[in-house]
Amino acid sequence: MPEIPTALPTETRVGTSAGTRVDTRADTVTDPRVAPLFRPFTVGGLSLPNRVVMAPMTRQFSPGGVPGQDVADYYTRRAAGGVGLIVTEGTYVDHPSAGTSDRIPRFHGDDALAGWTRVAAAVHAAGGRIVPQLWHVGAAREAGTPPEPDAPVVGPSGLSLTGEPLGDPRSTLTRTDLDDVIAAFASAAASAHRIGFDGVELHGAHGYLIDQFLWSVTNRRTDAYGGDPVARTRFAAEIVAAVRAAVPATFPVVLRMSQWKPGAYDAKLAGSPQELERLLAPLVAAGVDVIHASTRRYWQPEFDDGDLNLAGWVKKLTGLPVITVGSVGLDNPFTSSFGGHASSATGIDALLERLERDEFDLVAVGRALIGDPQWAHKVRTGHAEDITLFNPAALSTLV
Repeated sequence: MPEIPTALPTETRVGTSAGTRVDTRADTVTDPRVAPLFRPFTVGGLSLPNRVVMAPMTRQFSPGGVPGQDVADYYTRRAAGGVGLIVTEGTYVDHPSAGTSDRIPRFHGDDALAGWTRVAAAVHAAGGRIVPQLWHVGAAREAGTPPEPDAPVVGPSGLSLTGEPLGDPRSTLTRTDLDDVIAAFASAAASAHRIGFDGVELHGAHGYLIDQFLWSVTNRRTDAYGGDPVARTRFAAEIVAAVRAAVPATFPVVLRMSQWKPGAYDAKLAGSPQELERLLAPLVAAGVDVIHASTRRYWQPEFDDGDLNLAGWVKKLTGLPVITVGSVGLDNPFTSSFGGHASSATGIDALLERLERDEFDLVAVGRALIGDPQWAHKVRTGHAEDITLFNPAALSTLV
């Protein structure tokens, strides 16, 4: 392991409407154990100073779907706190049935895109990198909710996440509907490039629309978009291909995927590495650059043969860069309530061991970064004991 500098960082102060903050981008690593987390990483035209990613987390602080200065400041604090890459909260693509709240931001319309332009510029000014997560909730939407109350709840086969009929003939997406959704993702990606973002992430996890096509419970189609696991990837692959064609080759396209769904935590798109490889192959062929493999607890093996987690298996099977996520950095009492664990003052010893042997490439941190915007800086500089632990009360504010 190379020698790790022990000097404390030189602070650079940057002003925002939220006040003066300390830019920690030039921090040196003062604890050799955490060095793997702070190695640089490059994919396509995106160069990151470290492996820390802010996970996408829905916040609902964008009235009318427009992110304001408070949203810009929220993300900028995490960039200034040492996060290498920020993935925004889910943002709705331009389709009537895409969303379920008018306080969740959208990624279309002049007003919303102007807000996102300011967010990206502020994050860049703090030395960070940022990608929007593009989102269609599909059958996870509740009927009658804004931003389009009259729009139907839609999915691959007109079924809820429990497999029950939605009871609206408009709920099964037609081929024309699918083309519209695919075009909406591609348009949003092109807008992200145009207004200065560093890549895009497609939300294909957690029981939302793309994931609903991948899952046999919600996809019972008999056309080319349903059937065996490979056929069920067609919709996701067509979105990836359309997005890939809409942006430059150096502009990274990330796909977030998961096996679990809300209320179906034991769900499996693939029950073995062989099935997972078949599912991933069309997505790789379509041009995805990075896969963000979402699990609830990063330390749990995905399959019986070996201790690799989902991200580890994805990397082994595809050779693509991967992001792992799942209760990273949460304190012991919090994770124990979910049957988890924390192994050190930072709670990431096991994570660092896996990262050092390149099981995965990047590490997404979620609620721990809501609890403390300086999480990365404190881990890097050996002040993990000073981290402000996540408390659910933090979800009611945007700090």
